[in-house]
Amino acid sequence: VQLVESGGGLVQAGASLRLSCEISGGTFSVYAMGWFRQAPGKSREFVAAVRWSAGDTYYRDSTRGRFTISREKSKNTVYLQMNSLKPEDTAVYYCAARNNMIYYSSHYYQEGSYDDWGRGTQVTVPS
Repeated sequence: VQLVESGGGLVQAGASLRLSCEISGGTFSVYAMGWFRQAPGKSREFVAAVRWSAGDTYYRDSTRGRFTISREKSKNTVYLQMNSLKPEDTAVYYCAARNNMIYYSSHYYQEGSYDDWGRGTQVTVPS
């Protein structure tokens, strides 16, 4: 599948943003969708994931309660609603697709579990 992220930008601390990830090429093979982020000079890290069919969600501890992942099947789109943004949320945000079943919940959190990646969208929260 092909993934295209949008919705990034520069916002002040405490503001909100909603990122979108449009999936093309069909979602029949998609098992789960994830959001990851990479800050300058740091490795890419897990943010949130959702199982495409059932909708169960998984979050990084530092974003749980502030970020919400959701999917809209009719639009083949995954969203990441980000509230109460902090300077440490500054990063390039990537969405990713997993095409095969995940048997262990820990695998939702692992970058290597995902098969297809978007090119990312920049989120900047100045300090």
